[in-house]
Amino acid sequence: MDRRKFLKTAAVGSIGLSLPAIDPFDALAASSHPDLAVVQGQSPEKIVRAAIDALGGIKRFISRGDVVVVKPNIAWDRVPEQAGNTNPEVVAAVVRLCYEAGAKKVKVFDRPVNDPRRCYVQSGIEAAARQAGAEVSFMDDRKFKDMAINGLALKTWPLYAEIFEADKVINVPIAKHHGLAKLTMSMKNWMGMMGGSRRMIHQKLDESLVDLAMKAKPCLTILDAVRILTDNGPQGGDLKDVKKLDIVIAGVDQVAIDAYGATLFGMKGSDLGYVRLAAEHKFGVMDLNRLSIKKISV
Repeated sequence: MDRRKFLKTAAVGSIGLSLPAIDPFDALAASSHPDLAVVQGQSPEKIVRAAIDALGGIKRFISRGDVVVVKPNIAWDRVPEQAGNTNPEVVAAVVRLCYEAGAKKVKVFDRPVNDPRRCYVQSGIEAAARQAGAEVSFMDDRKFKDMAINGLALKTWPLYAEIFEADKVINVPIAKHHGLAKLTMSMKNWMGMMGGSRRMIHQKLDESLVDLAMKAKPCLTILDAVRILTDNGPQGGDLKDVKKLDIVIAGVDQVAIDAYGATLFGMKGSDLGYVRLAAEHKFGVMDLNRLSIKKISV
């Protein structure tokens, strides 16, 4: 079942409905692969490839002819060493893998907080993704469409249509500190698909993040922890706040990925309100003891 058909036939009318703990695509749910792949190594390219291979290979997620959106965090006017955005080598590796699987087109974009022209360049993501063959673009205000969400906090919101028109979406966030949410990882990365005034969701931030993550339905998430920002996030700027881990975490359950990501900061998934809420509503698994986690060094 392709993504667009799934979104038409399996729309969830209420967040109170029970959802699968992992990706909604039936073929993935039935697999015997690990829930999470945690890979450490000096080369971002190699650790991304090893993580995807551990999950069954990129062709498990991407089919020939797919139009794929790769959604990194490109929010800030920061260079890669400052860990404010997704590592550009991680993004490029994901793009290349999609094309190796036969993707027709791979699109990369985000809605930055700082000037998009500077963020795309300073982050290194524009150059790296283009070199890998991606179509890199600034978000077009005309493509934000009011969409029904019917969640805990968000009933409707203008969201970027190209994400929902794609055959597959891959979420590629960075793991970093956040002053309000404590940490920003995979679920919070979906604020980058929102139009309008995103500050309005801060009053019910945890609930809103769950709503957005449920709406996005990525087929795969790859959490970049090559460098993590340990303080003064989400923008950062001081290299003293950056810790180099050379890790990526990959899987199909955004709740599990964020719960594991929390451990990189000496926290638990239950320390994050949006992770607790998502687990309570059966959107994913927060308890790492219930997961099959494969750890690899390359």
